[in-house]
Amino acid sequence: MTFREKVASLLEKGLEEHPSLFLIELSITGANKIVVTLDGDNGVTLQDCIDISRAIEHNLDREEEDFSLEVASAGATTPMVNPRQYKKNIGRTLKVKTADQEIEAEITDANDEHIVLEWQAREPKQIGKGKETVQKRVEIPYSDIKEAVVVIKF
Repeated sequence: MTFREKVASLLEKGLEEHPSLFLIELSITGANKIVVTLDGDNGVTLQDCIDISRAIEHNLDREEEDFSLEVASAGATTPMVNPRQYKKNIGRTLKVKTADQEIEAEITDANDEHIVLEWQAREPKQIGKGKETVQKRVEIPYSDIKEAVVVIKF
């Protein structure tokens, strides 16, 4: 078993004990710097990071292979990569980039295939002069999303 496989296996076991957490990224550099990025259905606490760190660190032998370990939560402005991240952010505003457009709108639904964004827009009236407010709705398959981030508003 390679070092990476061993780390991935230990990480998987640690995540099984914390079902609300899920992996965003696991990277291991040539110098054996292990970086684990997590997210959770209810966020990620410091204790969650400590628990996952211990699940990995306490089962690796530094005498056998020297390493450094960093376990952190995905930042608020980190692009989303997992359908669970979209589901936990329903009701929030996202900025979603696809190949042909960029939309900033509220995510109102997410499943395993696509997300649903809704927003209001001002468009010319069908009849007469002036503009009217219309409700817009679009379904975007995950395969079409180039980048999606939560818009932080203060």
